[in-house]
Amino acid sequence: MRRSRQRIRVAFAVIVVFLFAQVIWWVVFQQQYIHRTVQQTTQQWTQEAELAQLALRNTTGQARAEILDRIAAQRAHLNVNGDLVSVNPAALEQYRDRQERYLRMFAYEVPFFLLVMLSGLYVIALSVRSDFELRRRQQNFLLAATHEFRTPISTLRLLVETAQYRELSREKQLEVLERMNNEVSRLNDVSERVLATARLEQGMAAQGMEERDLNAVAAHILEEQRRKLEGKGARISLEVADAPLFVNLDPSAFSIVLGNLLDNAVKYTTTPEKPVTVRLEAQSGRAVLRVEDRGIGIAAHEIPHVFDQFYRVGNELTRTAKGLGLGLYLVRGITELMGGSVTCDALETGTRFTVTLPLTRVPAAQGERKPRDFPAAHPVRES
Repeated sequence: MRRSRQRIRVAFAVIVVFLFAQVIWWVVFQQQYIHRTVQQTTQQWTQEAELAQLALRNTTGQARAEILDRIAAQRAHLNVNGDLVSVNPAALEQYRDRQERYLRMFAYEVPFFLLVMLSGLYVIALSVRSDFELRRRQQNFLLAATHEFRTPISTLRLLVETAQYRELSREKQLEVLERMNNEVSRLNDVSERVLATARLEQGMAAQGMEERDLNAVAAHILEEQRRKLEGKGARISLEVADAPLFVNLDPSAFSIVLGNLLDNAVKYTTTPEKPVTVRLEAQSGRAVLRVEDRGIGIAAHEIPHVFDQFYRVGNELTRTAKGLGLGLYLVRGITELMGGSVTCDALETGTRFTVTLPLTRVPAAQGERKPRDFPAAHPVRES
């Protein structure tokens, strides 16, 4: 891919150089052409004046009058003074001015022409760059997917062989089964994420829309994921709004949204304690859900790309954080299918993701948010 990109850069450089050379040649050619045309016209008019003067000297009477009439009608650029015929300076100057106007017109067109051509090349370059970037992300995705599938499968094979060829106590059997269940859950999560991406691409990721209280939905999702979150060392603080936040959503699809945000939040918090805060409130006719962590954060230049498909920071061969680069892509896609939006903000320590959904009912006046604590852990920054 690097060689291909280098070849394209060289091709673009050659095109730009050729374009500038062509424009310079065109301007120089026009200057020379107009200068040559003015010289030729001046010589032609001078020759016409000499011939007309010779004709007048050798004719009299009616023939002379006819020559004078013809000069007046067809040779306005000539002056006649008795037997003397000369080029009209005003006509010659007017002709030169007209040719110079053409030259100025060409000169003014050159910057516009260059701007259009360079703009077109710039758009093409952006498109090519975007295509290469997508291909790089897809390669990273394949590497990550290979790792995400191979690791639990290898672990499962080892656990199965352990159970087959060793005499295990009941306690050890339960431990092996628990580990096998964890690996199966991991495989299921990866598969579900890939399938959810396929459904999102077809606009089928949020089909079971119904009116629900976002407070209750968020609390239910956190309760469902409590065990997994606790296993990763996270402590989730849920602050629900005092009044119900009724919105239209697909509960199962929204579970993917909140689950991915929690997953990222925990994944990129490296401290032993992984505090994550989930806040809900109503603002300007919209329900707002914020997920804040105290992790490693996201660089400002990465924020515009974190919701892109397959986007992950760094190289897949050296990256330590797990993931496929689909989590935040699903968060944005599913949220938008439900009529909402999601944003990312870098905090002084950590990151905040904000999901908004339109309210279907105006909530009553709210008091203080009610906090709930959920020890847990789950992943963020999956781009």
